[in-house]
Amino acid sequence: MADRARLGVLISGRGSNMAALLYASRAADCPFALALVASNDPDAAGLTLAAAEGIATFALSHRGMARADFDARIDAALREAGVTHVALAGYMRLLSPEFVERWAGRMVNIHPSLLPAYKGLHTHERALAAGDSHGGCSVHLVTAELDDGPVLGQTPVAILPGDTAETLAARVLIAEHQLYPRILADWVRAGQPADDPLSRVRELSLALPEAREKLSHGAPGFFVEGGKFFAYFSADHHGNGITAVLVRTSGVEEQAMLIERDPALYYRPPYLGPSGWIGVRLDTGDTDWAHVGEWLARSWRLAAPKRLTRLMDVADAF
Repeated sequence: MADRARLGVLISGRGSNMAALLYASRAADCPFALALVASNDPDAAGLTLAAAEGIATFALSHRGMARADFDARIDAALREAGVTHVALAGYMRLLSPEFVERWAGRMVNIHPSLLPAYKGLHTHERALAAGDSHGGCSVHLVTAELDDGPVLGQTPVAILPGDTAETLAARVLIAEHQLYPRILADWVRAGQPADDPLSRVRELSLALPEAREKLSHGAPGFFVEGGKFFAYFSADHHGNGITAVLVRTSGVEEQAMLIERDPALYYRPPYLGPSGWIGVRLDTGDTDWAHVGEWLARSWRLAAPKRLTRLMDVADAF
């Protein structure tokens, strides 16, 4: 994949697995980012958390709506947000065949049992009643049949003497929070080259203090929490055939000087060029990633709020 996967997460309640995915996505090497958290319950607690963390949300009560009509609304919200992959995280709705078909091969679920055992509800009670030695959780691809898609990964959880459904569920939930982000990342990463230009730009950008990523005008953009954008990744923008990272300079004079000095490496990008931004090409065949990293760090500093740059300014004074 040439781009970071844009994940849509469907929840119905507190969204603890959604939170696990969200915080895992903040790692610099994570191949997915949350683009939307959607729910069939407008009062779902997970929506509050997602919004507080800056993730777009969508909520619509399913009550009184035909299943296919409701799923069509959810599908439209996912597509409007540019979602590429869907993760079900405590989503307590049976999905219509039409919805499953639209997201076939791009939708996963986490289930609190060691599938194929105990599909459906009351998994912990059933495991205890059967005298099993272990419960656990499974991540699987979603298919039309409930909890029946190919299993991508599992974690067994030992059943202890005196366990109740509640105590077992609490330990299984810990395992879910560990398993889901790892398996989802592996699943997404399986088709994503580790050394493609966007991955390298993302790795360098998100290693900077309080750096975040957000799609902006259709392009991956990187900004400082509480500050401004400091970089954009550009690939064949309007058919120009150029792959580059766009960064801030001190102004149009420096921009012009750089382009005059090395026109094979630098160019004046449309729209941002008049504001002093410059394009650093990544398609020359011999990209100096240390140099790119220096540009990203410098651009970050120009965009960051004073609370983050104050100590750097003091250090520069000596």
